[in-house]
Amino acid sequence: MIPLDLGSRPAIEITLAAPPIEAPVQTSSITDRAARRSPRSGRTGGSTPPQLSGGLPVIGHTVEFVRSTIELLFRAQRELGEVAGLRIANKKMVALFGPEAHEAVFRAPDSQLNPAEAYKIMTPVFGKNMVYDAPPERMDEQLKMLLPALKDRRMRTYGEIIVEEVEASIADWGDEGEIDLVDYCRVLTNFTSAHCLLGREFRHDMTHEFAQVYHDLERGITPLAYINAHLPLPSFRARDKARVRLVEMIGTIIEERRRSGQVGEDFLQTLIEARYQSGAALTDDEITGMLLAAMFAGHHTSSVTTAWTILELMQNPACRRTVVEQVDDLHERDGAVSFESLRDFTEGDWAVMEALRLHPPLFLLIRVVMQEFEFKDYRFPVGTWLLLSPTVSQRIPEAFEDADCFDPQRFSAERVKAMHPFAYIAFGGGRHKCLGNAFARLQIKTILATLLGRYEFSSTSDKIGSDFHGLVIGPSQPCRVRYRRRQPQATRRTPALAESEAAASARATAATPFRVVCDLDLCQSHAVCMGEAPEVFRVPQVGKVSLIQERPSPELRAKVEAAVKNCPTGTLRIEELPTRSEVSNESTGSDEEPREDSADRSTDPSATA
Repeated sequence: MIPLDLGSRPAIEITLAAPPIEAPVQTSSITDRAARRSPRSGRTGGSTPPQLSGGLPVIGHTVEFVRSTIELLFRAQRELGEVAGLRIANKKMVALFGPEAHEAVFRAPDSQLNPAEAYKIMTPVFGKNMVYDAPPERMDEQLKMLLPALKDRRMRTYGEIIVEEVEASIADWGDEGEIDLVDYCRVLTNFTSAHCLLGREFRHDMTHEFAQVYHDLERGITPLAYINAHLPLPSFRARDKARVRLVEMIGTIIEERRRSGQVGEDFLQTLIEARYQSGAALTDDEITGMLLAAMFAGHHTSSVTTAWTILELMQNPACRRTVVEQVDDLHERDGAVSFESLRDFTEGDWAVMEALRLHPPLFLLIRVVMQEFEFKDYRFPVGTWLLLSPTVSQRIPEAFEDADCFDPQRFSAERVKAMHPFAYIAFGGGRHKCLGNAFARLQIKTILATLLGRYEFSSTSDKIGSDFHGLVIGPSQPCRVRYRRRQPQATRRTPALAESEAAASARATAATPFRVVCDLDLCQSHAVCMGEAPEVFRVPQVGKVSLIQERPSPELRAKVEAAVKNCPTGTLRIEELPTRSEVSNESTGSDEEPREDSADRSTDPSATA
């Protein structure tokens, strides 16, 4: 997955190949590990990061990095904790683990920590003078061109397309059968991505050639490319040939659309209409580069995450029952899967988030130090490569209780409140959080709701491992799964008493005064909030959210809660305010003093709009 971001110096995250992890990750307390460090590595006042053991003379950990990147990172975290120095070829690298390290890196300005140098390995895919091969100002212009295609209004049309594709994919399944789940998800998301990105005409004219060409392109992205992306290797030559052919294929669609005057609701149309500040339009080669960036950001991420989520639910019957019960409730209320019903498919959303925690497709995020950077007692000079690993950090027990267990409920509203905001980085974090994460989650939830509403699934094997040989980490193949059509379900109704209690609780919450807080560093201008509560939020065509009302009336509580819940980047939160009676009690000698707005702002100076 390649998360794209529209902040200053947007980031693209590359997934690297790595070997499987056969045993649960063994971790120990970060505090205990820190205590075991040598006196040299424990110095304060800007000390040098401790170095990982092993490695070869001159080339250090290079061989281990290329052959088994993820195992190297797990070993680094087990031995050294939060900070581990590595020697990779001629580059000085430091791996950082855990929520505090994530926040320090993601909060740093791009003028200090920048991904551009590391991600020039994507130039052969996206093209010359595209994205990270372009000057910073031009790169910002290019990525902002994708924003209209990811706004809330467009997302609703994509939901309809995904439903259409899923229905078509199971039209001939019958009552029972067997599929390779990985192959099925790959083909399905290939169709949905092509349909949403390139348009209906391209989707229905797709041939096996497109799938093969795209496969050759993405197989050309490996850890070795970080050292030299232009080595005379067969995989790199196939990558370059595939890129040329894709320009031809997409160029044919562009020319046909321009000739016919047809206008589509897709990424392609957005890019055809896009203009640089100079007024110049994108060339066909540039349009292809931008579409490839968008496709790399979402296609395989959705594919493998859909497969992992279904597999985890198969192996955890209690979780599966909870998800399926909610699917039945939503179908009973709204009939066919719809964009609106998917908004309420919380159990499915939590299952997807938990699958991404255990099996994040991208396991390595990189920033290059442009200005000296410090984290805790360590100093990182200019030129240092900082590595973050969602795969490693999201299994640290200090950050996640029972970290190796599949537990979707950890993403329920109450438990999320207790979670460090930068513990979970499956989509990246901060201003560089994946721009397409809302599209990916919409796609996966649509597939889940449709499949689980119609069929029961069971595995034909005892264990499904991980395949680390491609661009992203998916289930290993063969991944054979049986399906059987579900029998009609009896109507399930929540008892009237429980309904009345829930309604009473909702009314009580709605009467509580509150304030809206925005972390503008995270906003990517999806405008979901404005669609949910236009009385409270305003999002310009280009720019971040602003508040029309910082303290909305209690009657708007439900709308604001929907905006907070559905914000793709977690930009918004609700802060409870004392009621009049509480203020009155405090003024007459209550134990607690009311919190002042200025104090809140001082703890998070960038948080309020």
